[in-house]
Amino acid sequence: MSKEDNYAAKDIKVLEGLEAVRKRPGMYIGSTDKYGLHHCVYEVVDNSVDEHMAGVGSEIRITINKDGSMTVEDDGRGMPVDLHPVYKRPAIEIIVTKLHAGGKFDNKAYAVSGGLHGVGISVVSALSKKMTAEVRKNGKIYSQSYTIGVPIADLKVIGSCGKDEHGTKVTFMPDDSIFTTLDFDYKTLATRFRETCFLNAGLKISFSDLRGDKIRSDSFCYEGGLVEFVKWLNKTRKAIHQKPIYFKREENGTVAEVAIQYADSYNENIQGFVNTINTIEGGTHVVGLKTALTRVINDYGAKKGSLKKGQKLMGNDVREGITAVISVKMQDPQFEGQTKTKLGNGEIKGIVDSMASAALTDFLEENPAVGKAILNKASAALKAREAAKRAKDLVRRKNALSVGSGLPGKLADCSSKKKENTELYIVEGDSAGGTAKGGRDRETQAILPLRGKILNVEKSSPARALSSEMISNMITAIGTSVGDSFDIKKLRYNKIIIMTDADVDGQHIKALMLTLFFRYVPQLIEAGHIFVAVAPFYKIKKGTKDYYVYNNEELEKKSAELGGKLEIGRFKGLGEMNDEQLWDTTMNPKTRRLKQVSISDAVEADETFSLLMGDAVAPRRAFIEENADKAEVDL
Repeated sequence: MSKEDNYAAKDIKVLEGLEAVRKRPGMYIGSTDKYGLHHCVYEVVDNSVDEHMAGVGSEIRITINKDGSMTVEDDGRGMPVDLHPVYKRPAIEIIVTKLHAGGKFDNKAYAVSGGLHGVGISVVSALSKKMTAEVRKNGKIYSQSYTIGVPIADLKVIGSCGKDEHGTKVTFMPDDSIFTTLDFDYKTLATRFRETCFLNAGLKISFSDLRGDKIRSDSFCYEGGLVEFVKWLNKTRKAIHQKPIYFKREENGTVAEVAIQYADSYNENIQGFVNTINTIEGGTHVVGLKTALTRVINDYGAKKGSLKKGQKLMGNDVREGITAVISVKMQDPQFEGQTKTKLGNGEIKGIVDSMASAALTDFLEENPAVGKAILNKASAALKAREAAKRAKDLVRRKNALSVGSGLPGKLADCSSKKKENTELYIVEGDSAGGTAKGGRDRETQAILPLRGKILNVEKSSPARALSSEMISNMITAIGTSVGDSFDIKKLRYNKIIIMTDADVDGQHIKALMLTLFFRYVPQLIEAGHIFVAVAPFYKIKKGTKDYYVYNNEELEKKSAELGGKLEIGRFKGLGEMNDEQLWDTTMNPKTRRLKQVSISDAVEADETFSLLMGDAVAPRRAFIEENADKAEVDL
């Protein structure tokens, strides 16, 4: 029996109920803003990807329609249309209108799947003003429409198709009474679809946006899969070996696929995926790969005589300059962490470690030139790390940073011992730092002023970066350490707030600090501890009173409101303010504006930081020209 025929109503298991979805949509799609809106698209697309992963279906066509609705069409098996044996209704209706209904719970119709394991399309249906599902199979085209998860009419046949045709087409219009925005972002979706095709070699996704006067479209298909993925991730870096390391192994029903390529950069970029879901917080699959990598390269170095007796490469040495993608496909993944994107299955660490160790050992033996290049890179990192440690130890012996505490001397700490109430302001310049110290809430707010611009860690080795006094002071004040020594339990403040001027220099300093946090302590971003203080952009003076506004729109509104003779000046810097003004505009929790820094897509974030802060000039110029009009967009 073919795979197309071996998927019917009997495969659909029901667990029940949709009312809770509309009452608490955030529980199912994360939020009701743009993130949740896009999540609906991913749920529908993931069902089509699951068909490809099941060995049926090779193309998905996705369209943002003129009216703002979304259509996803595939050439998979087509949702079952026969009557469900228990509910006596067409199976397609059960799938779309009942929570936890699908063919993914007993691992028969699908060996592995992405999405939320059957929650997906019913949740999207519940949160849509209208959804229409069409199925092509058995020589017929079936159709049924729904509104907020309720069928409008019975399933009906609306046409005929070829006997060999099969697939599902879903069109949905999100409910504007649920979502704060219905504006699908083309770039965000295109990035996700590109990743999906990299992770599923041979899958083609065609994506079009029919809104506006000019149609936008992209088509993604990568026969090389993960090998093409790492090359694409490294496009702004110079690879030290052209042939990526690649292997795909299976053990106990778990398939691990890995591609690795080292570049002449200093940063580590390991992207983990489980059933095509980007695990931005890592997890046991990533830990297993890191463990295997460190052990195998140490063994290889000892065998080749590249390491002195007793000398050992640390994990950070081995991973300096690495770009790697690990894609695991498995049954019943368990996700945890702040954003539920960290794989928690304990057994996966050992499985990946075992598979990766064997595959990496074989690859290095068969490709000695690549092995030598990696060993040279790791050995250079080890020497730089040891030199930096000697230099830092010498500095510590000569200069106690502050009496007894071991904290930076310029840090004005807060008095509260309740970490959940505390904040660390990292402030640009001694002048603003002094004002901030005077205007702060001394109980809960600590101030660490910076003198000048910190090192660009995108262009610097970890040894050089961590031996920098300014960076060392920041890491010491935060308390968590970095790399393998990172421990979030040692975080000294609940909020780490970057506070810089609104001018070009201030934006550059902010970008340098965000690069540092993304490269060295991404866990703090993932856990929601990093913020950016929004500084005023203009100062309006009317008589003896000053008003501060944060953008052009607010300037026009406030000017109209105040009327009369006004003095309007571009705000030069935080250091111009007195204590009270800085408190009111930028530091008072009741009146300030903070932007929480988040990573919605780790792949895109890595690309952006590499592009903006790295050595490749031409791609950076092109990026700036394309995005110059978005400079005021929230981070």
